[in-house]
Amino acid sequence: MTINDTAKAYHDQLFGDLVSTLARTDPELIGYFDNFAFAEVLADAAELDDSIDLHTRLLVQLAAVLAAGGLAEFKVLAAAGQANAGVTPVELKEVVYQAVAYVGMARAYDYLHAVNDILTAAGVELPLPGKATSTPESRQFRGHVVQEQIVGTGRVDQMHAAAASDTKHFQRYLTGNCFGDTVARGGLDLPTRELITFSMLAAIGGADAQIRGHVSGNLNVGNTRARLLAVLTVLVPFIGYPRTLNALAAINDITPPATD
Repeated sequence: MTINDTAKAYHDQLFGDLVSTLARTDPELIGYFDNFAFAEVLADAAELDDSIDLHTRLLVQLAAVLAAGGLAEFKVLAAAGQANAGVTPVELKEVVYQAVAYVGMARAYDYLHAVNDILTAAGVELPLPGKATSTPESRQFRGHVVQEQIVGTGRVDQMHAAAASDTKHFQRYLTGNCFGDTVARGGLDLPTRELITFSMLAAIGGADAQIRGHVSGNLNVGNTRARLLAVLTVLVPFIGYPRTLNALAAINDITPPATD
């Protein structure tokens, strides 16, 4: 199948003269995949919300590919994003750092090394300047502030109060570690971080309740139904239909479509 001009132009913009070996060994698959992922999908996403530009698209796709366990694909996208899409070294690091909270270090470990290799090859000196905004003493307070922005005023205290005595430490972890240590970091603004979280949860599978929670969280920090749908649209080629449809159900449940 011939790759159409729109898909070819996008491929060349993002990947330059890189030619996948799969284009030689599996030309039919790559033909219809590229036409779908790099033309049809992008047109539909732009119609929903044209603020999902190349830079933002790469951030959410990197987050989803990491959560889905696609290390080889992640390396290609990360290198291309850093070289050709304006994804900064700090942003690459922050996507992976945030992943530790949502997919765990066991999965994120290889991706952290992959980013380090990409940045080192590009001549970036490591470590990067720190982006922490909390200390061991302030992490609970800082996390509480950020968590409330996402889940709503008063909800954090309610969740802590409602937890059984032998499970209260999980709420403490969420506030101090997930939000205070991680989500409160600099380098990415909060609406972008929530899109990244949504993308990871959509891709990881089995996190339907958390997806619904973070659809609400996205709305609370200023993202819209249209923006979430545009993000989910650009994830379809990378996470497949079952996980896409689960995430779509969560969006429709929390922010239903307008009726004509």
